[in-house]
Amino acid sequence: MDLNCDMGESFGAYALGQDEAVMPHITSANIACGYHAGDPLVMRATLALAARHAVGLGAHPGYPDLQGFGRRNMELTPDEVEALTLYQIGALAGLARAARLELAHVKPHGALYNQAAKDPALARAVARAAAGFSKTLILVGLAGSALIAAGQEAGLRTASEAFPDRAYNPDGSLRARKLAGAVIEDPGAVLAHALELARHGIRVESEHGAACLAVDTLCLHGDHPHAGENARQVRAALEGAGIRVARLGR
Repeated sequence: MDLNCDMGESFGAYALGQDEAVMPHITSANIACGYHAGDPLVMRATLALAARHAVGLGAHPGYPDLQGFGRRNMELTPDEVEALTLYQIGALAGLARAARLELAHVKPHGALYNQAAKDPALARAVARAAAGFSKTLILVGLAGSALIAAGQEAGLRTASEAFPDRAYNPDGSLRARKLAGAVIEDPGAVLAHALELARHGIRVESEHGAACLAVDTLCLHGDHPHAGENARQVRAALEGAGIRVARLGR
């Protein structure tokens, strides 16, 4: 099981997240690429921090929406989504290559992630961008979503993702952040949810009954108020339960 976190989300004079506390406990870092958060200095520093802890490196492209932190829906064409995704992958990859590092995965952020999870055309646009950059990249997406299907169609390896610090709808989609209980605040509840997801996957209910979607990676949000504590406790609990924790592709 991979354990990932959205990282490098500070920008200019604004600090966000607990990167120093989280990084020692995760196996993959999704690094903001300057559109929804991050800037060139933050990107470079986050790459270096991840490398010091032998954490896998991933691009975390989002919508160009700093004010909304990339969590507001935008109506862009698939061509626009493909271009802005490729642009952000290239920006982070350039900084990585200058430091003799390589990217391992791509994971869309926020509204782009959620819209592409449901819209096959947007999902294919994200997958085309990743595959166009390198067929060695792993595309990370919500388990059972259009993103996973599009990545496989594009010839990419994929990683099905679940979120211990988020609540789900019965159909396996994430509960909208505007709704009560969408973000799980209590570290104990996050820990219990992480173990449940790792062992059994995401429970999906329909008129035909219930099923579980297997997951390859668990994501903890870096802007969660208990991000550092969550990362430490979840990593220890997974290993204590006999679950091997390793970065994507390993």
